[in-house]
Amino acid sequence: MNLASFGMDTITLGGSLATKLAASRAAGFAQIMLWARDLTGYPGGLAAAVELVRASGQRVTGIQVMRDYEGLDGNLHEYKLDVARQMLEVCRAVGAPLLMVCSSTSSHASGDIGLIARQLAKLATLAVPLGVRIGYEALSWGRHVNQFTQSWDAVALADHANLGVVLDSYHILANRGDIDGIDEIPSDRIALVQLSDYMWRELRSPEERLETARHLRVYPGEGAHSDELARMLRCLSRAGYRGDYSFEVFNDDYQQLSPDFVARRAHASAKWVTDQVLRRSLQVRQAACVEVPA
Repeated sequence: MNLASFGMDTITLGGSLATKLAASRAAGFAQIMLWARDLTGYPGGLAAAVELVRASGQRVTGIQVMRDYEGLDGNLHEYKLDVARQMLEVCRAVGAPLLMVCSSTSSHASGDIGLIARQLAKLATLAVPLGVRIGYEALSWGRHVNQFTQSWDAVALADHANLGVVLDSYHILANRGDIDGIDEIPSDRIALVQLSDYMWRELRSPEERLETARHLRVYPGEGAHSDELARMLRCLSRAGYRGDYSFEVFNDDYQQLSPDFVARRAHASAKWVTDQVLRRSLQVRQAACVEVPA
């Protein structure tokens, strides 16, 4: 783990796509997570947006986000499949190696784990020729899949090399997930780790959990769950994860502030994260080197 492993997420920053890219680069980030609407909604069109991203010199961590894809059937499934195909084309256009898929919140979705796994594998197969991997994330308010252990169950059952699980610290913390269980996921099956925190110890209702998720997240090191986050990071390190980390921080306050200011806070958080892992690892190594008296 080093600072090159971390990237901004455009959802945190105010301003235009050009402003967000410039702020991220100026803060020292080499990669950035984009939302499909960043590109398709760009005034100059998709091709111009892609050129802007390339000119920034930053690699794209991935594209957000395919919602309510799995567990549907009939016309609903075909509709979502068409949407997914178009999002994969956006990934290919901008060179994004990952398409994020969030667990379904739809009342029309089935909780049949076999169906979920088959549909995720189907999407992963469609993505192979485009050079895009599929990452499946458990939303803490997902209808049937709302714990990372459940999203991993679906990914493991799908057994597709082009499909991995996405771990999001907010959703794990919000649902009091078993952090130590992360050790059980093979590191090569983790597609991405998304990091954020929030300012209070407990979420007192489903409504507060949703409100906090969409408007009031903060960076690691700024919130009330630093100990849990540090433990999660160390679990990932012990498990051998060496992939990307993205700061997915939905925060209305940050979107009203200078993007440069917010991006610098994100970079300080990246240093906090690396310190939690590297400092602890150094302490363990030093302890192991202490001679035991005969």
